Amino acid sequence: MSYFEFNGHRSDEFNIRIQNKSVYSVPKRDLSLTAIPGRNGELITSNNRFGNSSVSYTCFVVSKSIEELSDKITLIKNWLYRDVDSYHDLKDSYDLRFKRKAVFNNKLDISDEVNKIGTFTITFSSKPQRYLLDGLNTITITETTTLNNPFSLTSSPYLRIFGNGDGRVIIQNNKGNRIINISSIDGYIEIDSEEMNCYKGTLLQNNLVSSDGFPEFVEGNNIISFEGDITRIEIVPRWVSL
Repeated sequence: MSYFEFNGHRSDEFNIRIQNKSVYSVPKRDLSLTAIPGRNGELITSNNRFGNSSVSYTCFVVSKSIEELSDKITLIKNWLYRDVDSYHDLKDSYDLRFKRKAVFNNKLDISDEVNKIGTFTITFSSKPQRYLLDGLNTITITETTTLNNPFSLTSSPYLRIFGNGDGRVIIQNNKGNRIINISSIDGYIEIDSEEMNCYKGTLLQNNLVSSDGFPEFVEGNNIISFEGDITRIEIVPRWVSL
């Protein structure tokens, strides 16, 4: 049976049956077009980001009575409206290799719609990228290693760097070299390119890291090496696709 999973619960836990899934919008590139006097065409200015997509499921609930339907609707609403100020994992049986980050921020009038037409629609606002589940596994490297990004989107990895003292991490790809200098490593330090933060547990350590940007893995081969007092690196590459 088809299902979707959101914020730790599956739709079939609530006896929701899915008729179909729709992605209402392809992520839109955030661009500005500016007309220049005396010049044909318009100047493109990119903000280097995509907007959110809408992901919808047309559903219905099987119930034996109005009272049972009312109870099920209450449980569904409590599930969808919990923690509405945060993105949560969204997975479904239509796309088993990927997951999304989504939030439910739409009006939900299940009872009226069910009484009238027997169906209702649950619509999520999703971040534009889909995360490859295999790309969320941890890769441990102890020497120079090449990781291949299979998609055209640049990924924002998580790195846990182990060692004691000073060291640097070098990432080489077709966009050049990115060098991350780290001082005073005490056991390990974490670098999260998605959150744009460096920390150890709950302690921020941005002051120990210097670079011209956070680690990124572009499409194709990315060569990761390290020097100094670093002993190994754990990497979650976070491969993403639209």
